[in-house]
Amino acid sequence: MTLETAFERRSLPLEFPFGIARGTTTATEVVLVRITDGDDTSGLGAASPSSHYGETAATVSSVMPELLAVVEDVGDPHQLERLERRLRETVRRNPSARAAVSIALHDLVAKRLDVPLYRYWGLDPAETLETSYTIGLDDDETMREKTETAIERGYGTLKVKLGTDRDLEIVRTIRSVAPDVRLFVDANEAWSPREALRKIDRLAAFDVAVVEQPVPADDPQGLKYVFDRSTLPIAADESCVTLADVPRIADRCDIANLKLMKCGGLLEAKRLIHAARAHGLDVLCGCMTESNASIAAACHLAPLLDYADLDGSLLLADDPVDGVSMPNGRIDLAALDRPGTGAVLEAEFD
Repeated sequence: MTLETAFERRSLPLEFPFGIARGTTTATEVVLVRITDGDDTSGLGAASPSSHYGETAATVSSVMPELLAVVEDVGDPHQLERLERRLRETVRRNPSARAAVSIALHDLVAKRLDVPLYRYWGLDPAETLETSYTIGLDDDETMREKTETAIERGYGTLKVKLGTDRDLEIVRTIRSVAPDVRLFVDANEAWSPREALRKIDRLAAFDVAVVEQPVPADDPQGLKYVFDRSTLPIAADESCVTLADVPRIADRCDIANLKLMKCGGLLEAKRLIHAARAHGLDVLCGCMTESNASIAAACHLAPLLDYADLDGSLLLADDPVDGVSMPNGRIDLAALDRPGTGAVLEAEFD
């Protein structure tokens, strides 16, 4: 089989500036990938690299020709195990670049079989979740306004970025306008272990459901210290990058947070989910600020998850890719009326 490949780099503006403890962004750079078979059936994927993990759109673009050469050499998109192994052997780093190719391959395979990806995997679309919607760091009034907008749009689960000297005031502000939502908080490694425990004890009064990555990833003992003493569930994000990290965090958190852009592909994501289950962990699938070209694929993992934080495309001012419907934040796989991941690019590559 002959496969044709192409990729394109795009900058997508965010609806609002997006702040976390490490800084604020106003746009996200993605690299779209297309793989087309001899019948003109195309699979679409995208990388949304993070400099925190050593990737940029430039590094993704630099390695993409090597990765796509592997796809063209193998020639059969249905050989997904072989392809993802070859991709890992070819490019050890740049996991988001490999994830983009993995997503495009899965999209193509499911389209060739004329089924949605969840059905290809044998999953029940009714077993789905509500994604959280993230409120990025900003001044109190702006965070209040963002929260009011989220509530008006019907989102029932919010994730609030913390990691400042006014964290409790931020949560108090959020709760003042959203008293009934399910609330997650994410410190993005910003707290020391003792600071984390002090804040968690006070956050419990605000009915917080999950505390994500309270301490730096390079302090596993600190994470253990917090987990052993916390009154709230702890999710590991920056501490859980690849499948190999799962046994390392198993006694240090309640929830493993996977991201396609961290682990490098859909097959690896499913392995990570099963490994987390084997270690007694709940599973959350998160994302970067991303296009539907990658978010749509992650949505098909929903029946395997306990939590979803797949709002990456919802944070964009405009997404050139349509994806899986999320009315009021609910991932609606059953409403998907097309095969593959559901990602559809509005305009062809330049």
